[in-house]
Amino acid sequence: MVSSAPAELTTPALAAGTERSAAIDHIRIFLTGLVVLHHVAIVYGGSGGWYWRQEPNASSVPLILFNATNQAFFMGFFFLLAGYFTPPSFERKGAGPYLKDRLVRLGIPLVVFFFLVQPFTIALARTHEGHPLWAGWLLMIREGEFGPGPLWFAEALLLFAGGYAIWRHLRPNAIGAARLPGFGALLLIAVGLGLVSFLVRLAIPVGEEVLWMQLGYFPCYVFLFAAGCAASKQRLLEQVTFQQARPWMVMSLLAFVTLPIVFLTRSGQGVFEGGWNANALFYALWDPLLAWGVILGMLWAAPRYATNAGRHTGWLSRNAYAAYIVHPPIVVALSLMAVRWEVSPGAKFIVVGVLACVGSFLVATLVRGLPGARRIL
Repeated sequence: MVSSAPAELTTPALAAGTERSAAIDHIRIFLTGLVVLHHVAIVYGGSGGWYWRQEPNASSVPLILFNATNQAFFMGFFFLLAGYFTPPSFERKGAGPYLKDRLVRLGIPLVVFFFLVQPFTIALARTHEGHPLWAGWLLMIREGEFGPGPLWFAEALLLFAGGYAIWRHLRPNAIGAARLPGFGALLLIAVGLGLVSFLVRLAIPVGEEVLWMQLGYFPCYVFLFAAGCAASKQRLLEQVTFQQARPWMVMSLLAFVTLPIVFLTRSGQGVFEGGWNANALFYALWDPLLAWGVILGMLWAAPRYATNAGRHTGWLSRNAYAAYIVHPPIVVALSLMAVRWEVSPGAKFIVVGVLACVGSFLVATLVRGLPGARRIL
């Protein structure tokens, strides 16, 4: 299983005539790069599923912590942003055109990845074992080695888009939230979501999939998508104050510090991925308690420290969605090229990670130059 994917990464204006947010563009760019680094980390000893790895799974404690921290917030953040831009798009286009647009922008990349990019990336990974690339690609297609890879997120967003359209049909005059919840409300929500995730993971532990989706993470994903929808009308994500973010940033720091302690002292006393044990309960609660602070902290900091929408920001933002789609074979190719490089896995992670981020955006530019591609990407 491929462990992460970005949201639908193109950011339209919130409504006709409104300006796009440079701060949110910077967040999306950062999160996209983090997705690439997350998968490179798996190659060199982090935890998660990927097409090929040089080091054993979960063999590097620093990279395990890196991946666990990412997983706690970055996919939820993508769902939050996807929800944030859903109501204005729906209201501007209407239900039918909105759903058609989602099918084009999410469905076409999903189908292309499912039937072409996925088997190609698997064939590319198999070249390390001496298998041919192009003949191997055709073999993977013939053998039906299909799947959405990281584009499970596009699959989930299609389901969420349909759910939102049904909700708006039932509640055509639904209004958004007037303000962000306070610390106490968010704490109760985090604990509630953690408990729901714990219960879900009793039946479907982290790592197990239903239709290529890890449902053990979905209680938080569903909430954050809905929260983004509710925050959209008043543009609440662009109004987060330091006073609102500060207690949650402290909470995130405390959560981050506790993870290695629990991981190193309670390893072997119950799996973290799911089950009736304290480790699984800790991990289910840990996810939202860390995520809230990182998300709110970034939403507070970005409008103050990342507001310059220069030429490079615009280029990166326009190509972020396509960069995500093309990054799996790029990560695999670069990590295979670095196999014989005799340096530490940590050094390879840094170098290959940087090259994979740059390479993904460059290849994305070429892909978006194809006829009709910009309508989709």
